[in-house]
Amino acid sequence: MKRFIVCGILFLLLFSCSHVRISKDMLVEEKMRIGNEYFENEKFHKAIPYYLEVVLDRKSGFTSEAQLKLADSYFNQNKFLDARFEYEEMIRLFKNYEGIEKAYFRIGICYFEESMSAHYTQEETELALNTFRSFIEKFPLSERKPLAFEYVAKCEQKFAEKKYYNGYAYYKLFDYSSALMYFNEVVSLGMTNEIDRKSLYYSAKIYIRRTNKPMAELVMEKLTVKYPDAVETQKIVGLISKL
Repeated sequence: MKRFIVCGILFLLLFSCSHVRISKDMLVEEKMRIGNEYFENEKFHKAIPYYLEVVLDRKSGFTSEAQLKLADSYFNQNKFLDARFEYEEMIRLFKNYEGIEKAYFRIGICYFEESMSAHYTQEETELALNTFRSFIEKFPLSERKPLAFEYVAKCEQKFAEKKYYNGYAYYKLFDYSSALMYFNEVVSLGMTNEIDRKSLYYSAKIYIRRTNKPMAELVMEKLTVKYPDAVETQKIVGLISKL
């Protein structure tokens, strides 16, 4: 038993000796080198303390690079709240840095990743949308511009989903006027997807329950044109035929 304990202690000693510690006397160049080495090997949690040390040295020529790498380290670990804070610090402190475009772009991603599903409030999604729109305006020639447009579309999709879920909640509560308001907002977006199809479907069901055949037929026509083979379309056609 003692032999195992001794071996364990020796292992811990060897491990601690092999780990490079940050000392007060360590040059900033050495801190940056070690941080970059960990970063390149995707050991981001180990790189962070070194980048922090460099960032605190405001007079160093490595400070701006370390600030961006610090934010990237958090980002690469999916720690989006911490990453966003560090990217915002990057913009505040080094707004003329050549890599500042990346910081603006990734703040948008952080907001998007922080946002909750469409069942819940969408404050972060709105912040993400505004950030990406500002990015497109600020960096019109950026290589990231197409991806920024993709994120804009993702944000708009989440807003549409939120409207559909609001409409469906009112539908289940038999508040058909409120439900129709949200379903109509979804349909007005001109999308061709599941939430558009379901918004049309439940709108038609509401009109059928209200025995409003003209409006039900109008919605049925839209369903037939956009989703001719959908189960929802066939159900509505059957229900209207019985009115």
